[in-house]
Amino acid sequence: MSGHSKWASIKHKKGALDAKRGKIFSKIAKEIEVAAKTGGDPGMNPRLRLILQKARENNMPNDNIDRAIKKGTGELGGVVYEDMVYEGYGPGGVAMLIQTLSDNKNRTGGEVRSTLDKKGGNLASPGAVGYLFAKRGFITVDAASVAEDKLMDIALEAGALDFAAEDGLFAITTEPQDYEKILNAVRGAGITTSSAEITMLPSTTVKLAGAEAKRILDLVEALEDLEDVQNVYANFDISEEDLNA
Repeated sequence: MSGHSKWASIKHKKGALDAKRGKIFSKIAKEIEVAAKTGGDPGMNPRLRLILQKARENNMPNDNIDRAIKKGTGELGGVVYEDMVYEGYGPGGVAMLIQTLSDNKNRTGGEVRSTLDKKGGNLASPGAVGYLFAKRGFITVDAASVAEDKLMDIALEAGALDFAAEDGLFAITTEPQDYEKILNAVRGAGITTSSAEITMLPSTTVKLAGAEAKRILDLVEALEDLEDVQNVYANFDISEEDLNA
């Protein structure tokens, strides 16, 4: 988990920037549509329930949410999106997983490849870096907002895999199937989370600083700006000090 809390905080800032650009709503809408294809009732559809939580945390209007659900269930016309994950490398040998939802895989593949090439990365063959990542729930809490022992007890009693303190944050790692239960236990205790998501955590990280750190962040931003890219996961470890090195 080393380095992931830093990455999570960078992603949080990036997410706020995307919201200002008006892009995050369209990305979330795609996720809702895909999830709703197996049922529009969030009480019976865990994937949809988690995405709706994400939509509300990003202040997505209810009309947008309802329209996306209806497109997914077939009540409204919509396009068919396909889940695709691209693997690649970035500057400094950083491993990358690029998750996309697309109605045209040739367009998406071309855009991902072109962006990687322009920003100092390259596509890798399937399986080349995927083994370095594991699907996990990941919850962070501002360390100044709660006593470490209290949060640790709540998280571990609820079944968390790991608990760590780093860079002013407490980080809780969970199995994907336990994520909701542990998140509800934390929030149910009146504790505000800084971030909460199902993500792909790297087993190892690459420490970057200076120009290489700026290059990988530039690449991630360029990939996230692509319409079909939903998430970018990378195994770099960068601190604020590293960026200024």
